[in-house]
Amino acid sequence: MRDLVDVDWLAEHLRDDDLVVLDASMAPPGSGDPLPAEGIPGAVRFDLEGAFSRHDESDGLGPVGVHDMPAPADFERALRAIGVRAGDRVVAYDAAGLFSSARAWWMLRAAGIDAAVLDGGLPAWADAGHPLAPVAASTGRDGDVVVRWDASALVDADAVAVALASGEAAVLDARSPSRFSGDEPDPREGVRAGHMPGAGSLHYATLAPGGRMLPPEQLAERLRAAAGERPIVASCGSGVTAAVIALAATLAGRAVAVYDGSWSEWGRADSGRPVATGA
Repeated sequence: MRDLVDVDWLAEHLRDDDLVVLDASMAPPGSGDPLPAEGIPGAVRFDLEGAFSRHDESDGLGPVGVHDMPAPADFERALRAIGVRAGDRVVAYDAAGLFSSARAWWMLRAAGIDAAVLDGGLPAWADAGHPLAPVAASTGRDGDVVVRWDASALVDADAVAVALASGEAAVLDARSPSRFSGDEPDPREGVRAGHMPGAGSLHYATLAPGGRMLPPEQLAERLRAAAGERPIVASCGSGVTAAVIALAATLAGRAVAVYDGSWSEWGRADSGRPVATGA
């Protein structure tokens, strides 16, 4: 299965026995907006604020990051709990078009699961005149998926610090320019404004205007302008929209990893990591 599929493809394959559709919608930080109760028929909730993010205290300073990847065994249990089976293909979408679905895709890809993102997400599905139905808690089947972990998909703060110091990889920040520069305060309490010294700004929305990914050749041009030919480390506020950069890089044939903790880890007032401001 391709990494990015369109509404026509999904409508054609929606009833396939080995296809699982995941609603990975998230509300913007601090908005308090409810998630849509209805989505693509047969879709199952992929809760990035709950079971599909890590919530343990691992370093004495609090959670490493707001949406950190669960341990492989925990991720496998969570996927089985919603009914994902060995050999299933998975399509993730979100209600914003293309915002948090790429995070679900990257997590699944890291776990060795055949996964794709729905280009345009739920708005594209509805605009095409397709019906909606309540989002379910599970497929109703017994899940038996096996996670085969790719440790190279996600990197930690120390690896990012090495990349920044050596310049061997380009660290690209998917947050808005105003958050990158520090002109806008971080929405999370205890997190400083600004960016990692040496990182570049590449707002995720410029890669997916209107919730649809640019063609691969345009993605390649934008990534080349931001990173040259270097491998890419994608970051953002909490590891969610960094996966949009990861999707763009994958579609463009570029090597990429996601900084899992992202700015919610690096920018913490007690992290000891340096912070820069300005464009």
